[in-house]
Amino acid sequence: MLIQATQLRAGMVLEYNNDLWRVMTITHITPGNWRGMVQTKLRNIKTGSQTEQRFRSEDRVERVILSQHTMQFLYQDGDDYHFMNTENYEQITIPKDLIEDVVGYLTPNLEVEVEFYESTPLNVTPPKSVTLKVIQADPGLKSAAVTNTLKNATLETGKVIQVPHFVNAGDTITINTETGEYASRNK
Repeated sequence: MLIQATQLRAGMVLEYNNDLWRVMTITHITPGNWRGMVQTKLRNIKTGSQTEQRFRSEDRVERVILSQHTMQFLYQDGDDYHFMNTENYEQITIPKDLIEDVVGYLTPNLEVEVEFYESTPLNVTPPKSVTLKVIQADPGLKSAAVTNTLKNATLETGKVIQVPHFVNAGDTITINTETGEYASRNK
């Protein structure tokens, strides 16, 4: 589907130079009496490389519509992550390098959204928040209640995040997957 460059939004997928690119950021530039431009930062979906591209406001770009399926994370086998479609029970394998930014949130039976281009999985989106168990936490400081300092905690998935001083090993916490930050401690 061809769209004008001024209609681009962050998160859209484009076909540009015979490759698929995700729009990371977009800035509209209107320099005085010149014509407007759109400055974008693009990430190559296959290689992960980033580039900046400037489009004229009248340029048309090819937007790619991806299909989304709700899938359940099953297990990890080395650098491969296995998912099952919750509608038809079909299983797929996605390599770690394709979903590296979300592997720290994946626990067995977690339902995620997987984006496909034709039949190729491109992206995994976890829920907005996940609940994980803390397996190791640095000791808290006595003065931390006054200074509101944070400490490192290792989660059951191996991800390390910053948490308040009162979080200890064995606690379950909720994490915002969009920011990667601590949200709350669960009782």
